[in-house]
Amino acid sequence: MWTWIFLFLSLTAVVVGAEILVNGSVAIAKKYKISDFIIGATIIGIGTSCPELVVSMVGAIGGNADIAIGNVVGSNICNILLILGATALITPVLITKDNLKFELPYCIALSLLLMLLALNFFSASGTALLSRLDGWILLAVFAYYLYRSFRGNASGLTSVDTSSVDASDAASAFQSDKLYVMILKVLAGLALLVLGSHFFVEEAVVLARRFGVSDAFISITVLAVGTSLPELAASIASAAKKNTQMALGNIIGSNIFNISFILGLCSQVSPLRSAGITPFDYGTMILAALMPVLFFLLGKRISRVGGLLMLVMYVLYLLKIAG
Repeated sequence: MWTWIFLFLSLTAVVVGAEILVNGSVAIAKKYKISDFIIGATIIGIGTSCPELVVSMVGAIGGNADIAIGNVVGSNICNILLILGATALITPVLITKDNLKFELPYCIALSLLLMLLALNFFSASGTALLSRLDGWILLAVFAYYLYRSFRGNASGLTSVDTSSVDASDAASAFQSDKLYVMILKVLAGLALLVLGSHFFVEEAVVLARRFGVSDAFISITVLAVGTSLPELAASIASAAKKNTQMALGNIIGSNIFNISFILGLCSQVSPLRSAGITPFDYGTMILAALMPVLFFLLGKRISRVGGLLMLVMYVLYLLKIAG
């Protein structure tokens, strides 16, 4: 009984936190003329990756590198195929030429770089691992990403698309606040989102075990989806406001942060061996990163049919790794 109550309360915190986070971010974007995509790719994308950061750091400190790398690879696949697919079912996700100028290609290139580094493509060593030097490379890549994103916005590289923003009463109220008040509200929403997702995962695991579900299946489904719950809630909240650029930015920014910052930082704690992560997993992550570009070439948006296709791909991936 109490498990179901805590599950409901934690899910409520996720929903409320996502609403506050998105409204605050929209207000900052509109007031300071920062593009919705950049806000999603930085503030929201980085913030919603906090669960992945915690899980991966615990894995690295505990000497379980497969958790650190597997969590990032699994979350990145989940973010695009499951979350972006689900978002497209709510409202088609527009993909613009501006998205293709930097962030999307950067995410694809970074996914490929992770596979090459983790499988020691640049080294004669036969052991698959991310060394501390690899970690410094990834951290440098993250620093450049932040610099390039905001410089691009300041120079007009990514235009501000105010037509996609639902100027709701809540967002307008946020916009009338001073900057530090808006930031505090965004942080409060983010805290609710992250804490709610943490307790949701804990209670979901308790329920899964109560019904006799194996730990292996729990890690593949509940934990992978659970650490991506903030991205899911924030993206759906953005889509509900017809702000698909912020939803897309959230997903792409989260994936870039997961690889470059989280694995870069974790590999400084301890070199990360990744024998349990196969080329199939890395290949699926790269294919997922390519999906927005493929949909742009097909019609400049991810339609509801495209979203359904991505969800089917995610289910097939789960069946493959579970079997």
